[in-house]
Amino acid sequence: MAEPYQSVPTFYLYGEPQRAAAENFVHAECLELRSRPAAWIIHPHAHRDLNHLILIARGGGTMRAETAVIAFEGPCLLLVPAGVVHGFRWHDESAGFVVTLANSLRDELVRRDPEVGAVFAAPSVVALANPAADFVAAQAEVLIKELGWLAPGHCTAVDAALAGILLQAIRGLAISGADHARSRGPHAELVARFRSLVEERFRLREPVEAYARRLGVSATSLRTACARIACASPIDIVNARTFLEAKRALCYSNQTVSEIAYGLGFADPAYFSRAFTRHSGRPPRAFRSDHSSRAGRAPPGANEPPSPAAGLAGAG
Repeated sequence: MAEPYQSVPTFYLYGEPQRAAAENFVHAECLELRSRPAAWIIHPHAHRDLNHLILIARGGGTMRAETAVIAFEGPCLLLVPAGVVHGFRWHDESAGFVVTLANSLRDELVRRDPEVGAVFAAPSVVALANPAADFVAAQAEVLIKELGWLAPGHCTAVDAALAGILLQAIRGLAISGADHARSRGPHAELVARFRSLVEERFRLREPVEAYARRLGVSATSLRTACARIACASPIDIVNARTFLEAKRALCYSNQTVSEIAYGLGFADPAYFSRAFTRHSGRPPRAFRSDHSSRAGRAPPGANEPPSPAAGLAGAG
């Protein structure tokens, strides 16, 4: 019988208190850093908004992914999407790397190349030939180095190393496509389809029932799958995508708050401002101003009239 969902701890990185991941967060470390002190056992846990690509260069073990237990031997990649309850029992002295990236970065990468979506669709084990495994290990080492300093070209080096790892994951999945499809499970497949639909329709502000009808399932089934796989409700997932788009517009466009609200399907800019404030902790204009201050420039839309919800948002 599966453990009650509420009993599974939710961490930032394993063993660290939960907190929201920074925009486009990426992290890399050696597998043994957390696993050796834990006697090579990582107990079941989840990350709300962090995804793993784990290289097993040497050794093996078993991966718990929700209720499934999957044995593996290196060299291989373990793919663990955000929200999935997962744990590991490594063979002693297994070696490899753990690469972690935030949902915001995952979503950006998927927008650039939809094939990346398959990497984060479901928990999977992807076998690697030795040359591919050596390449992934080298890219992980580059990530660890580049994330530890701010040398010229740092961001380009991080992007290139991460792209190389994702490339091997995509091609490995293509080779083992049948096994991957079988390992997804109905909940994970439904959530992957739902996320894809959200990407197409989040501006329409449709109710959960409308998404469920398009997916051919009941609203209850969709809510259950999202809670199990993503640790969130369907409307939470839609809102996260909506307000991510709002933040981008505030940071990188000259649209007024009202224009952004209408563009995201809100009939009332005041309601949008209150909802954005609840979700982000700051009113839209304050969020825009903070971002512009960090970037050392005048805020886009600085001359726009006050938000119709400015007083309401501050009073809440």
